[in-house]
Amino acid sequence: MASALLSLPFNLPASSSPLSAVPNSPKPKSHIPLFTSSRRRARVTASAADQEKTKDTEKDSDSDSPAFNPFGFVTDNPSSRSAIQISESPAESGNVGQMLYRIEDKGKEYGKYFRAGEYVWFVRETGSAESERGTVVFLHGAPTQSYSYRSVMSQLSEDFGFHCLAPDWLGFGFSDKPQAGYDDFDYKEEEFHKEFDKLLDKLRVKSPFYLVVQGFLVGSYGLTWALKNPSRISKLAILNTPLTVSSPVPGLFKQLRFPFLGEFTCQNAVMAERFIEAGSAYVLKLEKADVYRLPYLSSSGPGFALLETTRKADFNGILSQISSGFASGRWDTPTLVVWGISDKYLPQSIAEEFQKANPTAVQLKLIEGAGHMPQEDWPERVVTALRVFF
Repeated sequence: MASALLSLPFNLPASSSPLSAVPNSPKPKSHIPLFTSSRRRARVTASAADQEKTKDTEKDSDSDSPAFNPFGFVTDNPSSRSAIQISESPAESGNVGQMLYRIEDKGKEYGKYFRAGEYVWFVRETGSAESERGTVVFLHGAPTQSYSYRSVMSQLSEDFGFHCLAPDWLGFGFSDKPQAGYDDFDYKEEEFHKEFDKLLDKLRVKSPFYLVVQGFLVGSYGLTWALKNPSRISKLAILNTPLTVSSPVPGLFKQLRFPFLGEFTCQNAVMAERFIEAGSAYVLKLEKADVYRLPYLSSSGPGFALLETTRKADFNGILSQISSGFASGRWDTPTLVVWGISDKYLPQSIAEEFQKANPTAVQLKLIEGAGHMPQEDWPERVVTALRVFF
């Protein structure tokens, strides 16, 4: 068993600062004996102070270079570099504390908290519930949050009159993070479906409504929910999401499924922003990276929620449900696939294969220059595609 696990590739990203390049802890240049004169002690103390000053100067001159990352890799995103640099501030205002203070109120645009059943959801809302254009519900994927839809929601409501809702799934973003094994929620597919139904009832979402889904894991659960509730959906829009049994699984989720490695990986505070950047041709701006990082930086809960979601997921079973459930003869609800062709996780062929399996009900719109999250990379083009389709 152990040798089998060790033989499997972990696919950890390559490091631009390998462990071998990290200098060993400096050894003291001199030792002060127990019995020395006060003058001798003073000279040694002064010498040590000079050495510290020299090291500080060298550290300042190298402040623009990427910092060593204990997770094994660095990124060109300046926000990520600042997240892992050792703070030069006093201990009482250390690196994590400073970042939390700086970003704690960010990322909650259009958001409110709603209690549905036992849990509290964070839900973004734009437009009026009485809109004649109807309601659009947006569901995000892992390991992100509803923040990715903020621009699309704003434009659809302000420019075209739609009522838009985007919840953070339980365990993600600013929603509750139930503790698996203790709370009555174990991060399984059917539990996500059950709690989502409660939220729709709480929000009094009128059926049928428009549904937009994107991303891995909980994004896929949005599609399996749609298969079980076709009468509640007037039209379905799918942004880059695994849709066929040939859809590859990103390395992050493979790592999370390994004992010990998963527990370590899930506590990487910059995991979400790096996942987004790795699936796109773009680097997140600092203010955006802050928001995706905040839940994972604030507590261990979101990381362990992602860990449980990943380990409880039946990837092959989910993909089989989706590929067969949306095929011709089984699904006739109008569906639009909006696909960022620069997705580094899911190739364009996935979307084309899905569309060919049901050409009557499924349309395909390709977006150049957009990656795994087109709503983040090119929200204007996503809005145009949705407006025409809805």
